[in-house]
Amino acid sequence: MNVTIVSLANDKYFHLLNELIDSVLFFDESKNFKICIIDGGLTEEQIKLIEPKVHSIKKPKLNLKFNRISSKDEAHLLGVSCRLFLREYFPDFDKFIWIDSDAWVNSWSGIEHLLKGSKNGKLAVSTIVDRHTARVMRVNWLIKNIGLIKSQNYKHANSSGYSTAISRKIGLKPTLNAGVFCLESKSKFWENWIKNFEFSIKKGRIFGSDQVALNISVFHDGLEADILPHYCNWMPNTENTKYSLEFKKFVEAFTPNHEIGIMHLAGGVWVNGKDMRFDKNLKAQIKTIDEKKIDISFRFQN
Repeated sequence: MNVTIVSLANDKYFHLLNELIDSVLFFDESKNFKICIIDGGLTEEQIKLIEPKVHSIKKPKLNLKFNRISSKDEAHLLGVSCRLFLREYFPDFDKFIWIDSDAWVNSWSGIEHLLKGSKNGKLAVSTIVDRHTARVMRVNWLIKNIGLIKSQNYKHANSSGYSTAISRKIGLKPTLNAGVFCLESKSKFWENWIKNFEFSIKKGRIFGSDQVALNISVFHDGLEADILPHYCNWMPNTENTKYSLEFKKFVEAFTPNHEIGIMHLAGGVWVNGKDMRFDKNLKAQIKTIDEKKIDISFRFQN
């Protein structure tokens, strides 16, 4: 099967994109894969740096038309919508693994799980919550045992114009993270996802539109998804992440300390008010498997 790993970045995130590419190429297994990049605003110099390492670089195009999208929002729309049209950008591939540019491969097992989970047209994807998550949703308590439940799925569905019934239905489901996923080119999921995305964007709301459309496809429309462990799309912090000195890999904090597949720095990792995504010298203090404390960066170290 002809498989590609795809990502997108602009010039601001190029350093992270370059680390993602290097993290993939670090593994011998990557020889059987092609890396494709969507150029979201890279400089000529940046493109020249990664061209020898990747199979293809394409400029994004606006596949959908919306009356309410302003010119200032068009770049953002390009960024979130292109992942829904990977088959048009790179038609020669049978399967697509999408990884956001602020993520990187810590263990090849994450790639293997994505491939296995996406068989027979299913979406392979992870949730943003697991046993390490301190809070799965927010409740604004009004009085005694009465409160307003707030969740990411509900917020985005409601603001995108979905009915109260649909918003409530998916609002109690674990949010599936569109930042890392795998789909076969022949999967019927693409068309359904695009249909929901078109609806989600009608009000001109772009942020989270692709992700809520994906969640609607699974939790309301009933399309098949293989929901992978959180370590296939891991958002690290000092409490949920440990380090194996023996294998030189990040692992989950709880037993059995499974190797993290894909490290995703979405939203940033903040140290003294600074985002580690944009300062590789920043380090966080975490524990090793044998309970020693070390200072380490969550960025890929080549």
